[in-house]
Amino acid sequence: MAEMSNSNFSKTTSIQQAVSSCCGAIITSLFVTPLDVVKTRLQAQSNPFPRGKCFIYSNGQMDHTCVCENGDGKACYRRNGHFKGTLDAFVKIIQVEGIKSLWSGLSPTLIMALPTTIIYFACYEKLSEALKSRLGRDNDQIPLVAGSLSRFVSVTVVSPLELIRTRMQYHTLSYKQLHLSIRSKVARDGWLSLWRGWSTTILRDVPFSAVYWYNYERFKKMMCKNAGAREPTFFIAFTAGAASGSIAAVVTLPFDVVKTHRQTELWESETLQNPQRDSASTWTLMRKIVAKKGIAGLFAGITPRLFKVAPSCAIMISTYEYGKAFFRHLNEKTNQHP
Repeated sequence: MAEMSNSNFSKTTSIQQAVSSCCGAIITSLFVTPLDVVKTRLQAQSNPFPRGKCFIYSNGQMDHTCVCENGDGKACYRRNGHFKGTLDAFVKIIQVEGIKSLWSGLSPTLIMALPTTIIYFACYEKLSEALKSRLGRDNDQIPLVAGSLSRFVSVTVVSPLELIRTRMQYHTLSYKQLHLSIRSKVARDGWLSLWRGWSTTILRDVPFSAVYWYNYERFKKMMCKNAGAREPTFFIAFTAGAASGSIAAVVTLPFDVVKTHRQTELWESETLQNPQRDSASTWTLMRKIVAKKGIAGLFAGITPRLFKVAPSCAIMISTYEYGKAFFRHLNEKTNQHP
């Protein structure tokens, strides 16, 4: 009975897991956002974004659709700059605009990324524990199932919020105007219209999550065994996260190519109020890409995706595991010295 009590106290609570995932999301965003800001500036330099054009902005946790607006050059993608490459862009942005410019646009995306990350990791932990009690702690299928279902839930919850955020960004609506806009959209197209673009996101993110968690748990277990560690160290979690994130990124890249195409097309039709053309199915779109560019077309952008995904996954999971370990030790001390 004493052993059971001690085990229960050493486990992390839902609030402690939420705090750990929240800290991980913030730290990841602080590291990854500058890379995406520089990438966007380089893209805008070679191909200026016209008004209403959409581009994908990532803070390391989520891909957000950003819409180019009318403006006087204040938006980060409109600022002038003659960059010779990535390193040159970093240096010139810091020198001319100040270091804060490397985190342009971070705050509004964090408003969505934080709850999404908390829901995702909380679901994964709860589902893993439930499946382990039924199937056994060493069942290899648990990370696949828990990872898939947790991502399914988080994407489903957040999809309508992404639509609302994009509309607010482009039309500068008050909350009352936004409410009327959403009501009219629901009245015209039905409640399911709030989840437009959901299917392509699910098609990429659910397989990514399944592959990621399956490999992460395997790598973590193997590295802990080799190191003789009872729980993963920061280095083990970081390495396992980077490796599993890279594998998942490569495997799901064709779906990412399709998702990016569909996402920008969808939000441009939303913001410019253009009627959206009937889009082909995912498989039809993939066949068109292969016919036009060959198999390599489905893996376009593999290098920048790996540079984004590998560090994002590594920083997020290592910070999350570190946070859980901190709270576990805190709970053990509290149990020993009530």
